[in-house]
Amino acid sequence: MNKRIYQYALYAAMATATVACSTQKELALPERISVPVVSGNSSDTISLHNFAQVFNDPNLRSLIDTALRNNYDLLSAAQRVATAQANLMMAKNAWLPSLNLSLSAGVDKYADYTLNGVGNFDTNLSPNISKDQRIPGPTPEYFAGLRSSWEIDLWGKLKSQRQATYARFLGSEQGRRLLTTQIVAGVTGLYYELTAMDNELAIIQRNIKLQETAVATVHIQKAGGRATELAVQQFTAQLLSTQALEYGVKQEIASLENQLNALLGRLPQPIVRSTVKDAQALPAAIKKGIPASLLLQRPDVQRAELELAATKADVKAARAAFLPGLTITPYAGFNAFKAGLLFQSPASIAWGAVGNLTAPIFNKKQIQAQYNISTANAWTAFYEYQQTIVNGYQEVASALNKVENQQEAYALKSKEVLVLQEAVSTANILFTTGYANYLEVITAQKSVLEAELALVTTRRNVYQGMVSLYRALGGN
Repeated sequence: MNKRIYQYALYAAMATATVACSTQKELALPERISVPVVSGNSSDTISLHNFAQVFNDPNLRSLIDTALRNNYDLLSAAQRVATAQANLMMAKNAWLPSLNLSLSAGVDKYADYTLNGVGNFDTNLSPNISKDQRIPGPTPEYFAGLRSSWEIDLWGKLKSQRQATYARFLGSEQGRRLLTTQIVAGVTGLYYELTAMDNELAIIQRNIKLQETAVATVHIQKAGGRATELAVQQFTAQLLSTQALEYGVKQEIASLENQLNALLGRLPQPIVRSTVKDAQALPAAIKKGIPASLLLQRPDVQRAELELAATKADVKAARAAFLPGLTITPYAGFNAFKAGLLFQSPASIAWGAVGNLTAPIFNKKQIQAQYNISTANAWTAFYEYQQTIVNGYQEVASALNKVENQQEAYALKSKEVLVLQEAVSTANILFTTGYANYLEVITAQKSVLEAELALVTTRRNVYQGMVSLYRALGGN
């Protein structure tokens, strides 16, 4: 009889597992998007030495170190990594049995017409029991011992959950790496903005001195009858305009310093930085080509790929939830219905174990819904992974084009500035000798100022392009 019962139970479990397995298919996703290479020549690849040339300023390195220590967003990211690590610890140990020390006490009043009530009454009348074995009514219940519960991972559900948690832990590390790259790029970008504004301020102050000299000259010429009051007014107005421009640049410098200090996690204070000279050489030209290995190492791509792996594991765990689960609950300890008899050994020692095999039936809609959610999340993660690769590729391509085009523009702007500087000298000589009027001098001075400021902007764009490329490649 018992053998038949075991066989029926085994057949039922096998039938339930077969039905559950046949209802859900494994998740199948397409291949990820392939990354083309801009240049077919394997030697035309991005050289990381260019980044070392850009970021070799000791003051910049000091600011980056300060940001990595004090930036509050980065400190928060570190705590998110710690949270993910704690979740991973829980997932790694989910397969282990739980063991609890249990101290419990209770009381039951059994009715006279119940199995326990009749059994206890009949037992108390038996001549085979001692005084201590008589069951009181109401009946207390005392237990002191160990209780355990152990879920057997028959179908790999706990393993899949552990894999998902581990992938998300690695994803949190990539998230912190992404934030670190953004902070380094942000500090570097603001630093080069500041040095460019310093350069603009130096150019404006140099032109102010030249214009002050021109105003003094035109006053002398007016006194000698060689210039009119209109010329004096025009030169003076140009000087005032340039002086006002100086204060606008100073305000921009103060604003950039405040932004940089906020990124460094500190209150406003002066930023120590190097002096950028007009003749400072730009970084060497970057060769074209986007190696797929570099692009796929971007932290956002890595994080998207890990999230995709995590959602795949979630789907496996959701599929396993349709299958029967086996839980073993053993216990061992002291058990008695009288407190004074609880720790009498070995008479009060009790132990036992129960194996519980359960399969979902009425709650299957909830499990189906969770499976659908996990599947949808997996497809969402796949599409986001694809889009992240596309975004990364276009960011790198745009940064490369920006650096290349701005370097070419800088070369042309440098020649323009030299020509216009010579034109100013020529205009001043012609004006003092009476072969040019004051409008030609003013126009030449205005043109060289605009050209020098445009040259600074072009230089800044080259460095900002390098920073963008650094960020697009996920840092170094």
